[in-house]
Amino acid sequence: MENLFEEIQPIVYRDGKVFFLDQTVLPSETRWVEVDSVETCRDAIMRLVVRGAPAIGTAAAFGMLVASRLAPKGSFGDYYSHMKNAKEHLATARPTAVNLFWALKRMDKKILEAREKSLSEIDAIVEKEAMDIQKEDEEVCRAIGINGQEIFDYAGAKDNFTILTHCNAGALATGKYGTALAPVYVARERGLDVKVFVDETRPLLQGSRLTAYELHRAGVDVTVITDGMAASVMGKGWIDACIVGCDRMAANGDAANKIGTYGVALLAKAHNIPFYVACPLSTLDLDTPRGSDIEIEERDPLEITEGMGKLTAPHGVKVYNPAFDVTPHQLISGVITEKRLIRAPYAKAFAEMV
Repeated sequence: MENLFEEIQPIVYRDGKVFFLDQTVLPSETRWVEVDSVETCRDAIMRLVVRGAPAIGTAAAFGMLVASRLAPKGSFGDYYSHMKNAKEHLATARPTAVNLFWALKRMDKKILEAREKSLSEIDAIVEKEAMDIQKEDEEVCRAIGINGQEIFDYAGAKDNFTILTHCNAGALATGKYGTALAPVYVARERGLDVKVFVDETRPLLQGSRLTAYELHRAGVDVTVITDGMAASVMGKGWIDACIVGCDRMAANGDAANKIGTYGVALLAKAHNIPFYVACPLSTLDLDTPRGSDIEIEERDPLEITEGMGKLTAPHGVKVYNPAFDVTPHQLISGVITEKRLIRAPYAKAFAEMV
């Protein structure tokens, strides 16, 4: 499994160069994009070459490292002006995933703390901070996987325990293990046979293209269904729990995740199936009181009308294409963080934990 993660790691820093695994062409092709400018990094995040909230944060951190390497080597003022522009430009890549802004703020803070040092020392500090963010993400995902074992214990762990997930919140979306898939990988390491149903996740099929890809390669028993089949599968009694990732969680526990997640939560409630959200603390936004305050990204209509390279709707038809929806906290059975599995009331638990 270690080799698998190494092969599909979404961001690789090697010999002073940054590479993103191009997730827009998976699973049919393995292609790496070298990030040699701030614009290349921003474009890769916008085009979903790299995606998933934790990975977007790591990508932004390495984007700042690339910016540092390209910065003027005169005064700190000139250097910082360049880095400030880079930070602001990267921040426009995607509005919903809070890890993007979290990582940029962390990198900026580190630079300002080192302002009295030489520029070469600052560059080394920026490099270390980007690498630390990636390494910490791996550790966080592992901890989420361990804390998520409580789900299986709570439900009475058994052979063929089956979860349903939506979109991709696995190794491809993080430093390692993933968030929503981390409990699956850790359970398998401990000898529990976990099966996974994967929603296709329209319109860009992150479930079938990415989640099924990494689970199948890891030897997990995985079944792909279209988004509209989730109700039928739940109705047959085949699902023991739902686990999804999160791109931004409001202070009250409302969770923004890939479009379609809200529907899965409603279906789970109707079928009395527990619905869990895996959320690193870096994805928790205590400055946003509720989900209705979260800015939802709207994407190109062509992702729907010509998403797979073939016209699937009439030319000129109106399209609504939000990238995310918000699941109200009342539908969430628990939030799995790197600290522990939290149950309602979420606002109180988050405040105490943070």
